[in-house]
Amino acid sequence: MTTDFDSVLGAVGPRLKALRAQRSLTLSEVSAASGVSVSTLSRLESGQRRPNLELLLPIAQLYGVPLDDLVGAPPTGDPRIHLRPIEHNGITAIPLTRRPGGVQAFKMVLAGDARGSEPDLQVHEGYEWLYILNGSLRLVLGDNDFVLGPGEAAEFDTHTPHWFASANGKPVELISLFGQQGERMHVRARPQRGGRTGTPPSASL
Repeated sequence: MTTDFDSVLGAVGPRLKALRAQRSLTLSEVSAASGVSVSTLSRLESGQRRPNLELLLPIAQLYGVPLDDLVGAPPTGDPRIHLRPIEHNGITAIPLTRRPGGVQAFKMVLAGDARGSEPDLQVHEGYEWLYILNGSLRLVLGDNDFVLGPGEAAEFDTHTPHWFASANGKPVELISLFGQQGERMHVRARPQRGGRTGTPPSASL
C-alpha cells in the first residue's frame, strides 16, 4: 500500500511539469499566479517536495484541471485527457463531465444542416442550459422562436416543447448543461423576428 501511495505521489511532479510546459509558462509566472514560491514549485516538479492539498489546490485552479487529475496522473506525466465524442445526425457531443448523475455538461457542435429547418419539438424530463460559443442557434420553445449568438445563453424546463438547430445553415458550437435540479439562472435571448419578443422560460439548473 505504501509503495502504491508513493507511486501516485511520484507521478504528480511530471504531471505538473508537463502542464506548465503545455501552457508555455515559466516557474515565475506560475508562482505569481498561484502564490506558491518558485523554489517550492521546482521541488514539486522534480519530486523533491512531497505534494499536499494546500499546494496543489491553487495550482490545479490555475491550470484549470480537476485536483484528482494531478494526483491520479500517469507516471509519464501525459497531460492529455481523452474524451469520447458522441456523433448522431450531424451533431457531435463531447462529454465534459466524468461522473454519473447530477448536472451533465457537453460541448456540442451542430453541422449546418443538422436537424433540418423544420422544428420537431420534443419534451422530456429535466432542465437544460445552453451557452453559444460560435455561430447562430435557432431555439424554439413552445410558441416562441429565438436566435442566439456567441455569448448568449438560455435555460428552460424541458417539459416545454423545444427544438434547436443552426439558424443560418452554418456550424454552431455551444455548451449544454443538462440536469434535474440546481441553481436558477435568468438570461435573455434575442427573438428571431420582430413579431415575437420575450425571454425563454427560466428553469433551475
